[in-house]
Amino acid sequence: MSNIQDPLTRLFKKHRIVFWYDTDKDLRADYESLDLPSIEKIELDNNEFNVKHRILRDESNTQFLLYHEGPQPADLENWLLDVLLSQGEFRTDQASIFLGELGLGPEFSDLVRGHLEFFNNAKRREKLKELLRPDDTPGTIRTKMLAVCSCAEPRVDVILENFLGELASNQDEKFNLIQRCGLDGFLWEQLNRYYGYESTTKSIRDFVIELFESCYRMELNQPAALNSEAVIFLKRWKDSTRHRSSFESLSEECADALSIEHDLQNRDYKSLIDVDYFRLIDLKIIRELVRSIADRTLSTGECAVFIRNRRQSHWYQEYSHHYESVEYAARFIQELETVNLQANTLSTGIDRYSNAWYRVDQLYRKFIYHSRKSGQASLLEKLSGQIEDLYTNSFLLQMNDNWQQVVDACQSWKSPLVPMQKRFYEKWVSPYPAKNKKVCVIISDALRYEIGEELLRLIRREDRYEAQLEPMLGMLPSFTQLGMASLLPNKELRFADKDSATILVDGVSSLGTANRSRILGNYVVDGATAIRADDFLNMNKDDSRELFRENSVVYIYHNRIDATGDKKQTEEQVFEAVEETLQELIKVIKKLATANATNMLITSDHGFIYQNKPLDESDFTSAEPQGEIILHRDRRFIVGKGLQKHTSLRYFTAEELGLAGDVEIQISKSINRMRLKGSGSRYVHGGASLQEVVLPVLMVNKKRQSDVSSVEVDILRSGSTVITSSQLSVAFYQIDPVTGKRQSRTLRAGIYNKDGELISDSHELIFDFTSNKSREREIQVRFLLTRNADDVNGQTVTLKLEEKLPGTAKYKGYKSVSYTMQRSFTTDFDF
Repeated sequence: MSNIQDPLTRLFKKHRIVFWYDTDKDLRADYESLDLPSIEKIELDNNEFNVKHRILRDESNTQFLLYHEGPQPADLENWLLDVLLSQGEFRTDQASIFLGELGLGPEFSDLVRGHLEFFNNAKRREKLKELLRPDDTPGTIRTKMLAVCSCAEPRVDVILENFLGELASNQDEKFNLIQRCGLDGFLWEQLNRYYGYESTTKSIRDFVIELFESCYRMELNQPAALNSEAVIFLKRWKDSTRHRSSFESLSEECADALSIEHDLQNRDYKSLIDVDYFRLIDLKIIRELVRSIADRTLSTGECAVFIRNRRQSHWYQEYSHHYESVEYAARFIQELETVNLQANTLSTGIDRYSNAWYRVDQLYRKFIYHSRKSGQASLLEKLSGQIEDLYTNSFLLQMNDNWQQVVDACQSWKSPLVPMQKRFYEKWVSPYPAKNKKVCVIISDALRYEIGEELLRLIRREDRYEAQLEPMLGMLPSFTQLGMASLLPNKELRFADKDSATILVDGVSSLGTANRSRILGNYVVDGATAIRADDFLNMNKDDSRELFRENSVVYIYHNRIDATGDKKQTEEQVFEAVEETLQELIKVIKKLATANATNMLITSDHGFIYQNKPLDESDFTSAEPQGEIILHRDRRFIVGKGLQKHTSLRYFTAEELGLAGDVEIQISKSINRMRLKGSGSRYVHGGASLQEVVLPVLMVNKKRQSDVSSVEVDILRSGSTVITSSQLSVAFYQIDPVTGKRQSRTLRAGIYNKDGELISDSHELIFDFTSNKSREREIQVRFLLTRNADDVNGQTVTLKLEEKLPGTAKYKGYKSVSYTMQRSFTTDFDF
């Protein structure tokens, strides 16, 4: 009954008089049972003249339902035709009922009859009804019907995205539905209207292949079947987080269908710098970059610019380690070409290493880390071989062979200009309790100098943290027990008589945190303790704060690098351990700050040497430990008494190394190793190489006020402020390089009309350039205007840079410039 009463009620909201012709004479019972308050029911049965007089003269304000059992009379015989034409008619055919239910006028009856399969479903009618608006045209209603069938917003691009998602999942339920509903023809009309799609074999699969082919060709400035609106659609779809997997799936399928791999073989990779529709493009570019760097045909600056542009690529995150390894390789080669590896004193060598040479170690480490993470050993094989050879023969060996001459010439292991490790507490720690200030010392095992320098930069990026870095000369032999002991307050350091691996600090064993706490307590009046980093990180806030209330000096011991490198089974993972260490130390620093620690020192017990490739026979010394007593031997040193001297080993007395006692020490020269059964050989320490003995001391202070800001960005446009085509190229300039306290900025760029509607494609731009060269801090962006840009021809439009509000999906304006739209053509896109 409601399917009659409800549409009748809606009709009476628009009309005083409603006619009902019961053509099939089967609805009398429904008519008679109708209960319509304040509406008079009259049956037409040869009484038309009297009825006309009544409804127009006698009761001109009353609402009437005029029912006739039978079809509508011919116009010439219909006494009430004039009233019928000016009032409403209730129709009881299925299409009319649907129109009434949806609140649509009779002008939409052809639309409903043409798509009865759609309207026969109540849920679809209900969803469509929610989308309808008073000014809808047949075209907009059909678009909304497509939206209902595809579970999308009523926009052609969003509807299309959902159909492509279905195709990528090897499903066709939604598309089959629009075919059953007779909407597929309308869909093809819209794809032609929006994107220029025409085909004798129309299908979603055919469209997506044409989409990828046309957009690929347009990016390469070649003729294409589709229009530029297709490029905007593909970029929007490609960059959508929601549709990422469907894009990638169909991209792979289309790459195969279009033989992209074969096509790329004959293309210059530099022409592909802005193209990212296929994964194969990134593989092509990476392969060519590797070849160019290996062949020295691409400069470091050119490589950096190229990779900077590829960071906007859809596939960059997947191949970020590949790109990073290539860039670090280029920087490594350039850095190695600039260093002079000569030094004639301990102080000079330490100064040059801590100011310049360390960067070669750092760049090598970064290259090895990223190349291992890339998982593409064969792709990087040639370049990796070159980097390994350069690092070993042109840097590591050459530098330490030169350095060994300085080590051989020194009478005692100390420098007048560089603090010794055993004076660490005296120089850096003791001033704090002397001034009634608390201090925390973080000791990370095997944190060599170049890692400390990277940690310095990471700390400086953090808000309210300041840090400084100084070099320190480590004790010999450069192994854990002596290094850890040297960092404690001490008057005397010596090897234990019965255990050569144990170092005594003023007669007390320094093994373990309990003994180290005891040694600290002997020197610090106001409380001191030692704790492992893992135990500290597991403390709750109250316990960590209590730790610093009760102690003025706290030593925290961290061990990730040495624990990984010292095992033969895991030594090749040492650079991964470095990355983990950097993140863990930042966590420790932040937790210390929440525990009210404001003064922190970070240092290490020793450094290390690491060569990624398996060692040659020449990397090992032929020397074997010989002497009266061999107390301890390792891959880089020997401890004993009455040791027999050897040309490949540097001999020291304990006194010459600043130690007490009568033991003798021999250090393997340069970077040579001694063979030790069951031990690894690529990661070593204990010797006197610069990598092992130049140690970092970081002084970290937590500030109260914010000291971090983001880089500023300018919009650089040509002299013209007029847009005359469907594209606009604009350069964006990062004013200052990213530094510790001046951080990167991510902005969204697009062109908008006066109502704030986007009329171009949108770009996310990351400004995190560290180069001091201004040209290397520019980004060139090409904007493609959408079809909606034609509606604002002759008007002012705005290029906006917007910044995302932290923790939200909202954006705020950053900068903008205005243009005048003066294109030489317009297009009619009305339905």
